[in-house]
Amino acid sequence: MTPRDLRVEYLEAPIGIGTRHPRFSWIVDHAQDAHQLEVKSAGVPGWDTGVVESAETSLIEYAGEALTSNTAYSWRARSRSGDGWTAWAESTFETALMDASDWVAAWVEPSQQDAVIERWSMLDWIRGLGPDTPPEDRLRPPQLLRQSFEVRGGLTRARLYATARGVYSAFVNGERADDQVLAPGSDSYEHRISVQSYDLTAALAEGENVLGIALADGWWAGRLGLTGSSAQFGTRTSAIWQLHLDYADGSTEVVASGADVRSTVGPWVYADLFVGENYDARTVQSGWDRPGFDDGDWMAVAEVSYDHSVLRPFAGEPIRRVRELPALSVTETGNGVIVDFGQVIAGRVRLRLRDTVPGQRVVIEHTETLAADGTWFDNIVGINKEQTDVFVSAGQDSEWEPEFTFHGFRYARVAGLSRSLTADDIVAVVIASDLEQTGGFEASDPRLDRLHQNVVWSQRGNFLSVPTDCPQREKVGWTGDIQAFVGAAANNAQVVPFLSRWLENLRADQLPDGRIPIFSPRSPFDAAAAANAHGIGSIVAAAGWSDAIATVPWVLYERSGDRRVLEDNYEAMIRWIEYQATAAAELPSSLVDVELSDERKAAQALLYNSGLHFGDWLTPSTMEQGPLHEAIMIAPALTGELIAPMFQAQTLTIAARIATALKREADAAALAARAAQVREAFTSEYVGADGDLPVRLQGVYVLALAFDMVPVDLRPTTAARLVDLVQKRGDRLDTGFLSTPYLLDVLCDNGYPEVARGLLWQSEMPSWLYEVDHGATTMWEAWDSIAPDGTIRPMSLNHYAPGSVDDWLYRRVAGIRSTSAGYRTAVIEPDFDIGVDRVSAHVGTPHGRLAVEWEKTVDAASVTVTVPFGVTATLRAGAHEVALDPGVSTHTLAV
Repeated sequence: MTPRDLRVEYLEAPIGIGTRHPRFSWIVDHAQDAHQLEVKSAGVPGWDTGVVESAETSLIEYAGEALTSNTAYSWRARSRSGDGWTAWAESTFETALMDASDWVAAWVEPSQQDAVIERWSMLDWIRGLGPDTPPEDRLRPPQLLRQSFEVRGGLTRARLYATARGVYSAFVNGERADDQVLAPGSDSYEHRISVQSYDLTAALAEGENVLGIALADGWWAGRLGLTGSSAQFGTRTSAIWQLHLDYADGSTEVVASGADVRSTVGPWVYADLFVGENYDARTVQSGWDRPGFDDGDWMAVAEVSYDHSVLRPFAGEPIRRVRELPALSVTETGNGVIVDFGQVIAGRVRLRLRDTVPGQRVVIEHTETLAADGTWFDNIVGINKEQTDVFVSAGQDSEWEPEFTFHGFRYARVAGLSRSLTADDIVAVVIASDLEQTGGFEASDPRLDRLHQNVVWSQRGNFLSVPTDCPQREKVGWTGDIQAFVGAAANNAQVVPFLSRWLENLRADQLPDGRIPIFSPRSPFDAAAAANAHGIGSIVAAAGWSDAIATVPWVLYERSGDRRVLEDNYEAMIRWIEYQATAAAELPSSLVDVELSDERKAAQALLYNSGLHFGDWLTPSTMEQGPLHEAIMIAPALTGELIAPMFQAQTLTIAARIATALKREADAAALAARAAQVREAFTSEYVGADGDLPVRLQGVYVLALAFDMVPVDLRPTTAARLVDLVQKRGDRLDTGFLSTPYLLDVLCDNGYPEVARGLLWQSEMPSWLYEVDHGATTMWEAWDSIAPDGTIRPMSLNHYAPGSVDDWLYRRVAGIRSTSAGYRTAVIEPDFDIGVDRVSAHVGTPHGRLAVEWEKTVDAASVTVTVPFGVTATLRAGAHEVALDPGVSTHTLAV
């Protein structure tokens, strides 16, 4: 009965906490009515809550003396149920360097970054790049940095804090510092750079030791985004670190990056997130990161005076190799060996090479799909998107995996081998932020299982440092995608730390006038590009996209009960709301030359309906109306003016709920009143007397109903019009990025559950099961990314946004639904008429695993529910309503 699963800021025994007020959580297997929590440092008594009369076990905030940087703490908790206390459960945590004043190290910049002309790649030569090419257009080799230092006897603790402008790998005495990759990840580097914490105690020895850093361009200077442009934050990479050494005699030492660091060009010809990696094994300097290596011909680094105030302790789980996939098939072709790994992923391959000769060049290309006839096909077009890795052999048998790149792919083509490639020679390495997988969904229909797995794989492939749109073409943190998907994401994995860190970037990128950018991190290049663009390329903020500043924190709070995520984002959300109010003074282009009555002018002054927006992006019927470059702009033109004030009203409503949760009652009342005013103005301007809307696209009706933009008495006719639009499309969906997440719920909530079920089971394009039936292993960007005849469009095959349906599978099909923040109360309400015989699902709650498994026969259903202590749950099915006790219970219901 002892408390279990002890966490600090969602993590087990973390060593790099970056807050002075961490939250503590645990799980109990009884009805807790009181708890006690103690925190100590070096055995010295610290904070003791005393006996707290409370059932709460989650996110209990530290309220003791201020925590200090680089300090190890122990903590313990016990729980009371009735008259009995459990034994104490114990754990530990450590703080990182929390203040700029903790840093004494200098940023160090390798001196050889300009002296790389002799290392130009063939790829650069083909592009016409040469010695006079501007730095921002170059492909450059990663650098090696080396620092030798002494360690005395009696070392008890060693912690390394490190980061880079670029991406880096840390080594100590010839071994990796830990198992993370592509550190520090993607950040809004002008404002914040994440710092990693490493435990090096066991890796150090008395005497000489060596710290090595391999440093590449990464998100800082490498290619990124739709244009594939490089150097978006800077043209020169640099790194900074501090190694803190604690000794048994109580003394401490700090080894800091500075003038004693030496550097040289590494064995990579280049390494780029988009282009790929070119590694020349002939130039490896063996032992460079070990004691005794002669670095006499290496160069001194330059110390640079970058500000320490941007340094932030990393929060959450880092990027890691999360799994490996074997080759399913290996096919010889005239242009190389095509390897199928059976699953679209984000990652790279690890290749075993045998019988090579010095200088032999092995090339590995990557793609998400093959052509209909099985030949090689690249579905991602555009310069700088090669996704090609090159290994140049030193003439020895070896195993190689790229270090500083990742690709979106299912298939690899390998050329330049000396002998036949076997399935044992190659493996796909899946790269992702290593989030705890907390949810699962299974059904008796294998197509629904595959749909769910497709969503999970797209989430895994795009939750990589930040929530990206796709892992092959852009690798960018688009706000519209995550606001559509956050509910599904929160079911499948523990995403609060991951998305909280991204939200910190988003807040840092907010413009002074309150605009929330359409993606984050946002670079100076992005800002300049938008300022100099026209049309859609000039969009900085947009309805539905920028509203992620409200939607994402609110959904995270609903699923986790984490008030801090609301507190952290509240002011940024209010500033965005005020921007919308200011922008409402501008009339939409459709009314600029229209004579308006005073009443219409007053209504229009409330509506954020002007400017450029993406609208209901990629609405299927609009994409059928011409070439891609023309069709893609139809939905924005048709729907932008209507959708912007809908999201304005919804964000005001969410803000009112957030204010209530934060006990800002005056704010809540004012925000709710403004939301009502916006809805009234929208109704007078756009809703007909019969409940009709001026643009007859499904998505417009879906959002109008989902966001309560239609008066109650008109909702039935508006819903009927939506159903009519569905039927006219052959019982197929016609919704874009913004409306698809709400489609099935709107139909169910307005009396048309059978229509929602029909859309789920639809197998003709556009539909979720069309993708499944056509071999999808992830979610597609566009419903017709692969046509029925096998024709492939130049679109991403790994976009999680349309996978928002997965949240509906959990909530409506399995029936698991939170009814108060953090699943304090929940309803289990399965859909026995969905068309399957059996469903099982579970989610992680702050109190433990909440699970349901139901099986239907001809006239009855058996439902087994697992309810953790701390959750008050009810089983509902038709006229049945059963209060559920904690633990496992089975119920047989007539249906």
